Amino acid sequence: MATERVKKIIIWVVFAFIVYAIFTSPTRSADIVHSCWQILSDGVKNLGAFFNSILNR
Repeated sequence: MATERVKKIIIWVVFAFIVYAIFTSPTRSADIVHSCWQILSDGVKNLGAFFNSILNR
């Protein structure tokens, strides 16, 4: 029960920080989101290449 309350508070604090970061520096926030998206898409592409390599042998 207390764990759920702490978890909820942490989620709200993180959400508030994200909103604050977006409003104070929207360009930097967009750059961070773009970088994260690039990392995720590269990871998916590399996983695809890995499994493609395994299946072709």
